[in-house]
Amino acid sequence: MWQVMGQDKNLALLDRSLKESSIAHAYLLVGPHHVGKRTLALNLAQALNCDDLEPPCGQCRSCRRIHEGKHADVIPIGLNSKTEISIDDVREAQRLANLPPYEGRCKVFIVHDAEYLSNEASNALLKILEEPPPKVVWLLLACEERRLLPTVVSRCHRLELKPMPVKQIERVLVDSCGTPEQAKLLARLSCGCLGWALSAVANDKLLKQRFERIDKLTSLLDASLQQRFTYAQELAREFSRDRRTAAEVMQIWLGLWHDFMLTKCSYEEAITNIDYGETVEAYARQLTLVQIKDFIARLYSATEDISKNVNALLTLEVLMLDMPRKERMNGQASRGSFQTRR
Repeated sequence: MWQVMGQDKNLALLDRSLKESSIAHAYLLVGPHHVGKRTLALNLAQALNCDDLEPPCGQCRSCRRIHEGKHADVIPIGLNSKTEISIDDVREAQRLANLPPYEGRCKVFIVHDAEYLSNEASNALLKILEEPPPKVVWLLLACEERRLLPTVVSRCHRLELKPMPVKQIERVLVDSCGTPEQAKLLARLSCGCLGWALSAVANDKLLKQRFERIDKLTSLLDASLQQRFTYAQELAREFSRDRRTAAEVMQIWLGLWHDFMLTKCSYEEAITNIDYGETVEAYARQLTLVQIKDFIARLYSATEDISKNVNALLTLEVLMLDMPRKERMNGQASRGSFQTRR
């Protein structure tokens, strides 16, 4: 049974390909973080090696071993603690691809964060995709398709995983959350990505971490230039250690300023960070719409530059200079709203 929700079109296509024995040698799974790419990749690996007549059954030995990450013929490739996927990673995968399957019918290579393939690794992978070994399927998972080599994309069958409607995620979460209000909050914060919402239900550290990040980002509006530059250094170091985590910070930042814009336009019902409603409103009052729109554009530009390996520290320092500085707020409204949500 497929474990992915909200991707009926893609699942129907894969079901038909499995029945007709017309599975492609390479697939590109595109979509935002936590939308279900990893789950679909593992499900497809199970289906290709399943012992049941209706794959993936999820119960046979192969399906269980793939779910547990123990199957010898399902090989993940990814960043781990690195900043890019190197050519050595791809060469090792190529060596394994030329060996016959060890315990299943098909070898499956799952390339997580494929947009982080180095240029050399991308070109090496392209050669493999142009002359694919038999009984091998490549699954490339990417959030930012535009950063992949067009020639690599052209060699793959593209499957786009789209975010689910927020209301649908909320209905899924109602039974697993403590309250309907919590289900509503997590559904809104998920931005249509059920995987994130389920992870947040299972691990409350995710919300705590988000609180800390938003508190830090909002404080920058009041901060001195020295304090802003200190944060730029911290975030630049984060990029050098873990690009995915740092990219998540940038997305939270973008979401926060998007909420400022919606609130400034009197469209508060559409904001993402609904538990920060009072705080967002208080900060938005101190900024002009032009300031908000200009800084959102600068945030997008900085995110794009950093993804292209432009000097992260320099980019972030310029961003700190561009950030508008609101007048210091009067009263305790902001701090009060923080205490309420906590």
